[in-house]
Amino acid sequence: MFEQTSKYVGTVDGAMLYITAFSVLMLLLITVAMIYFVIKYRASKNPIPTQYHGNAVIEVIWIVIPTIIVLSMFYYGYTDFSDLRNTKQFDEEYHVTAKMWDWDFKYDNGVITDTLYVPVGKTLKFNITSIDVLHSFYLPAFRIKEDAVPGRNGFIFITPNKTGVYDIACAEYCGVNHWDMYKKLIVMEQDEYSKWYNSQSPDKN
Repeated sequence: MFEQTSKYVGTVDGAMLYITAFSVLMLLLITVAMIYFVIKYRASKNPIPTQYHGNAVIEVIWIVIPTIIVLSMFYYGYTDFSDLRNTKQFDEEYHVTAKMWDWDFKYDNGVITDTLYVPVGKTLKFNITSIDVLHSFYLPAFRIKEDAVPGRNGFIFITPNKTGVYDIACAEYCGVNHWDMYKKLIVMEQDEYSKWYNSQSPDKN
C-alpha cells in the first residue's frame, strides 16, 4: 500500500490508518445520529419538546467508550515510537546541523556535505541541532522528523531497507526562505557507500 522504506514506516502508516478509520467511523455515527434526532424530534411532530434530565448509563457509555478508543490510539502509536527512540545499537552516526536556510551533514571522518549519503540495511543515528533558529529535520519517506533546536542535541534513528533518493525538508517555519530548505538523502548499497566514503577527505570541504 505504502512504500516500505524502513522498518518503522509500516507501523507509522498502520497507526495513521487506525486513527483515521476510527475518526471516520465516529464522524459517520455522529452525523447519522444528528440527522436521526433532527427528524425524530422535529417541531412539527413534537410541538412541546420532551425534557430529559440525565441518564447515568448513557453518560457512562459516552465517557468510557471514547476513553478506551483514545487510549488504544495512544498505545498503538507510543509502543512503536518508544522502541524507535530507545534504539541502543546503531551502525553509522551522522551530525545534522540546520541553519537559515540550509543543512550541513557531517560524517565521522570530518567530511561535511550538503547531500546526505547513507548505506542501505544499516541502523543510522542522526544527531540534530541548529545554529540559529528553530528548524525541523524531516524525512517524509521514512515518516520521521525531529526539531533542530539551537543549543540542544536531538536525535533520530532510521534503518533504510531500499536504495534510492529521498527528500529532506524543514518542517518548521524558519523565515523567508524556509520553502527552499530541501536536500536529498541518497541510500546506497554498502560497497558503493564505502567507496564513496573512503574517497572523501575533510580537506575537500
